[in-house]
This record gives sequence, C-alpha cells and structure tokens, in this order.
Amino acid sequence: MQAWLWLTVAILFEVGGTTFLKISYGLTKLIPSILTLTFYMLSFITLAFTLKRLEVSMAYAVWSGVGTALIAFIGIAYFGESFSLWKIISIVLIIAGVVGLNLARSIN
Repeated sequence: MQAWLWLTVAILFEVGGTTFLKISYGLTKLIPSILTLTFYMLSFITLAFTLKRLEVSMAYAVWSGVGTALIAFIGIAYFGESFSLWKIISIVLIIAGVVGLNLARSIN
C-alpha cells in the first residue's frame, strides 16, 4: 500500500513539473523553471521509492500513463488546448492500458 502512495505522489510531482514547464516558456522564466526542476526531481525520488516494492514495468506504465492523461486534461482545462473526440478516446485508451496492466498483475 505504501508503494502505491509513493507512486501517487510521484505522479502528482511529475504533473506539477510538466505544468510548470509549460508556464516557464521554454525555461525562460526563473520561478517556474526552478519549480519545474524541483518537481521533476521530487517525482524521480518518489518513483525510486515506489520501485523498491513494485515491478518497474507496471510502476512506470502507471506513472507515465496517468501522468499523460492528467496533463492532457490540464492542457484542455487550463491552457485552452484543443478538445476532440479522438483526444478523449486516446486518453481513455491510456487509462484502459493502465487498468489492463494492473489486472494482468493480479491474474499471474
């Protein structure tokens, strides 16, 4: 259970880092740039704690998949990025893949 908490925190830090990366305008704004680097560093540290207990293939798939889905939603909601049926279907497929990995782990 603790590994899943670490993974959740790692995902949130990664999403924060990516969000601040967008706000930093190519790392040209000091505070968002510092926050980008800080959040990414914290994300990798907490992901490392996760990997002590979870398989790397599953942990990384969840970390990157959920992070990607969250960033897509943030891009749409906060940054005014395009919103289309194909984008939503793709996000659903990412989430389905993460669920599938977790189900495969429980079947074995």
